[in-house]
Amino acid sequence: MLRAAAVFSDHMVLQRNKKICVFGEGVTGREITVTLGQDCAYARCRDGSWKVYLPEREAQENLCMVISDGEESIRFTDIAIGEVWLAGGQSNMELELKDAEGGAELLKQGNFPQVRFYYTPKLAYKNEAYEEEERKSHWELFEERDAAKWSAVGFFFARELARKLKVTVGVIGCNWGGTSASCWMSRETILSRELTRSYIEEYESSGLIAKPEAEQIREYQNYQKYQEEWDKKAAAVYEKEPMMPFDRVQELIGPCQYPGPMNCANFTRPAGLYETMLKRVMPYTLRGFLYYQGESDDHKPESYYALLTGLIGQWRRDWGDDRLPFLLVQLPMHRYQHDPDTKNWCIIRESQMRAYHTLRNTGIAVVIDCGQFHEIHPKNKKPVGERLALQALAGVYHLISEREAFGPIYRDFLYRDQGMEITFDYAEDGFVCSEESPAGFELAGTDGIFRAAEAVFEGNKVFLQAKELQEPLMARYLWTNYGEVTVFGANGLPMAPFRTHSFV
Repeated sequence: MLRAAAVFSDHMVLQRNKKICVFGEGVTGREITVTLGQDCAYARCRDGSWKVYLPEREAQENLCMVISDGEESIRFTDIAIGEVWLAGGQSNMELELKDAEGGAELLKQGNFPQVRFYYTPKLAYKNEAYEEEERKSHWELFEERDAAKWSAVGFFFARELARKLKVTVGVIGCNWGGTSASCWMSRETILSRELTRSYIEEYESSGLIAKPEAEQIREYQNYQKYQEEWDKKAAAVYEKEPMMPFDRVQELIGPCQYPGPMNCANFTRPAGLYETMLKRVMPYTLRGFLYYQGESDDHKPESYYALLTGLIGQWRRDWGDDRLPFLLVQLPMHRYQHDPDTKNWCIIRESQMRAYHTLRNTGIAVVIDCGQFHEIHPKNKKPVGERLALQALAGVYHLISEREAFGPIYRDFLYRDQGMEITFDYAEDGFVCSEESPAGFELAGTDGIFRAAEAVFEGNKVFLQAKELQEPLMARYLWTNYGEVTVFGANGLPMAPFRTHSFV
């Protein structure tokens, strides 16, 4: 039976100015013909699968694609040639437009024909419903019912890009809340790095995956029923007392069993969604990747740089292009009221910035000011998507300068006058403070104890001093899971958090 991969459908967006990869399944031995407008490509179906490459095209609208094997044919209409980005990550990338700040009004009033969306079906394991769910998936146009469940970050990014580029922008959503980066990588890649292999080792040593597959699935389904009821009870408790400590909630309604038995049916298992979701859209021709994730790896922050850079390398290899742009969202401020400030999110943010500095063709949207106290899912997603768009417009499309896309980012330091002088990139126009005096700067001496520092702005530099410190050795800024953000560049973008000595 002739099939195109589920990501091909009516209303799809294909990448302009790159060879277009079209792929699917069919009868072994048959010759596959794919036509798009006046272009045509051929391939022999081998081992039940086929792949062709169509020539590059400029941006266009209202095209038709026909796929044939001589016996059967498939026809797709209303195809746009424009820009295509994959939106990966976890719940803050997943957060739907209907739940975002201003989203409901946009859905009722808006009409955005130049933004289209494909959501990779959220399938944790392959069962009898797997192919059916895939077949039901399709590219969607903006209208209230469909766009309501689009990624808010993905939408705001695409809307801004479409405005600036004057082409249709398509987003492929491939994300799932609560997932580690290890969910979106192959087992081989995770095991190839000393700092990441524990994800696989812990999963495989649990003993749960030694059970028959049917039993594993049954156990996970039983957990899902329990957790669904628990979530309803928890919602009722939090409605009455939003700030109730999590431990107290469990005392009242029973233990939360999330994420359930770590077996072959659990969507949070390492390498799982790489197989059941990411591979289903690979290697659809893209301009690049958007990635908002890290929250679910905060229990192993020291491993995150290795995990993230491994994922970036994996995705680029899988798409056959080690130069594909990869745009990150640096985690914003976050802490639950009853949690201690363990500073694990600081390490995640630092790892994300380090990946931006060390890997070519990457960008980073600093959204440190977009967090929300006691809420891991801040609803104001418009600046997140638009700052990702700034990264693309500067680093990928070269339509604006880097100075327009970045707030101040730490460069280096020197010691002087019993203080430390910190130099920043993208601060040539100076700094803006949202309060009477800047907050969040700290200095430490030989004892390693950080103290609040007074900050004085000097051009693109900040001079720090602490009254009780005569010989400071180290400085840091916003080194906290959650704190007040007061310093911005002249363009309104926030200063990125940093520390001068990462071994502390």
